[in-house]
Amino acid sequence: MEPTPIKREIIDSLIAQLGIDDFAKATIREVKQVAAMAEQQSGVGFIKMEMGIPGLPAAQVGVDAQIKALQGGIAHAYPDIQGLPELKRQASRFVKAFINIDIDANGCIPVCGSMQGTFASFLTCSQADRNKDTILFIDPGFPVQKMQLQVLGLKYETFDVYDYRGDKLAPKIESYLTKGNVCAIVYSNPNNPSWVCLTESELQAIGELATRYDAIVMEDLAYFAMDFRQDLGQPYQPPYQPSVAHYTDNYILLISGSKAFSYAGERIGVTCISDKLFFRHYDDLANRYEGLPFGLVFSTRMLYALSSGTSHSAQYAMAEMMRAAADGEYNFRNEVKTYGDRARRLKDIFTRHGFHIVYDRDLDRPVADGFYFTIGYPGMTSGQLARELMYYGVSAICLITTGSEQEGLRVCTSFIEDHQYEWLEERMRIFETNNPLIS
Repeated sequence: MEPTPIKREIIDSLIAQLGIDDFAKATIREVKQVAAMAEQQSGVGFIKMEMGIPGLPAAQVGVDAQIKALQGGIAHAYPDIQGLPELKRQASRFVKAFINIDIDANGCIPVCGSMQGTFASFLTCSQADRNKDTILFIDPGFPVQKMQLQVLGLKYETFDVYDYRGDKLAPKIESYLTKGNVCAIVYSNPNNPSWVCLTESELQAIGELATRYDAIVMEDLAYFAMDFRQDLGQPYQPPYQPSVAHYTDNYILLISGSKAFSYAGERIGVTCISDKLFFRHYDDLANRYEGLPFGLVFSTRMLYALSSGTSHSAQYAMAEMMRAAADGEYNFRNEVKTYGDRARRLKDIFTRHGFHIVYDRDLDRPVADGFYFTIGYPGMTSGQLARELMYYGVSAICLITTGSEQEGLRVCTSFIEDHQYEWLEERMRIFETNNPLIS
């Protein structure tokens, strides 16, 4: 056995000190805390892959617009609960330019990041029909969304998409919808953490089922246009960002400024509600909220109660970023394709040292390289692998925390620096030596 870069007793002591009984279930912030404390105690730099925080500078076009708005005195004024009119208009243009769908500006509502958008959407969807009180997750997914449902006291069902791609997806979803209690279907595309991308035929199946069973699809587009296998960054020309919006009127799109524009710190996003859904009247919502349609319940009741609006100056930033992108002045995809380059290099190192990619394919083609990918190691459970890698100064979270049923870890590429590839290569050489594969 070769010595590990960080002494095992340091990691073991810190895990015990923090009261983490099962490292497979350690949260992102718990893993982050162990890594930070171990780095301080050992003096050995960690390769941190657990946090999904943008690792690129914020889009300058947004920063400039926000500064200009602040210097113009906008900070003194409450924002309109429906959103800055210019942002609503530019969001409508943006989805037309990059998804090729038409959504009226009325249905484009700024939120404090997609996190607030999902929270308000969960509230609105779950109250629309008293007989439909359950959210269906196509997992793996963003763990905090389930925490939101825990806070709200709402029910949910979930399944791991790993074994249900292609023609198997529709029957699996329908097995839940036939119960008659599902109000909304949630997934991310590209997917956090697996980076699989649902195909047009899969999205069509989801859309048709949503229409047939009158469920609302919440499509989380946090990693907008970040399937780097094709150029999705050219406005008003194909290929477009795939979306269920082409196949049903029952949809909510959650578009975040955090990853595509690296604008995470200002907590800005836009929730885009289809025209038909925005103006739809549900009896249960109308009785509870003075006859208001779905979209106005979302904005004038849910959002108003949560935060009475979204950062005024950040709305100017988001409006300008969306405008510049739709006008072809700012290619946001070129800014973030660095993540794909990093993923490709990291995958190469891991796989040369015995690891495998857990979610490795989108049906007939390899999964894209992007913000996240997944790794496993033969003979190790998720918890064992996550803990073992900590001894080598590598931190990542277990797939079990994302709703996955597969053994492995989520790796985030956002914080990788050029000098760390050499670190990882050497550390994984030692890891492979100390954990030989059984042939």
